[in-house]
Amino acid sequence: MSSIIEQKKQLVEEIKDKFVSSETVVVVDYRGLDVAAVTELRKQLREEGIEFKVYKNTMTRRAVEAAELNELSDILVGPSAIAFSKDDAVAPARIIKKFAKENEALEIKGGVIQGSVATLEQVQELADLPSYEGMVSMLLSVLQAPIRNLAYATKAVAEQKEEQGA
Repeated sequence: MSSIIEQKKQLVEEIKDKFVSSETVVVVDYRGLDVAAVTELRKQLREEGIEFKVYKNTMTRRAVEAAELNELSDILVGPSAIAFSKDDAVAPARIIKKFAKENEALEIKGGVIQGSVATLEQVQELADLPSYEGMVSMLLSVLQAPIRNLAYATKAVAEQKEEQGA
């Protein structure tokens, strides 16, 4: 009997550690998805380095309380799956939101963003942000614009002087 209790305590501690160490956590209701759809979602998340797990709500609630994320307990009702991302804060929300558009049975419940409990709306706003690579690309584009404009202006002046000299 005590070994089962010890296993449950270890599981609660493991879940708590995942909540604490993750950059972003997204909680979803997967009721109505068939096995093939869940497998496809897991595959997409795994490719981005995101762990997607299903735990019993009682264990998850205890872990959430231990991690001092008590507001999250309210959404842990019914079938819940949790996506944990340690690296990319945007990827789990983006992938799950995109997948939910294609599979209406998947429903985002809420999550945790950098240690703070996030509502459904906040998770969806996060999903709309571009990926890290996209943000870097946008930044580089903004930084290159003045130099590119200077090059165009210099070229135009050179062509104009060339035409006047001819």
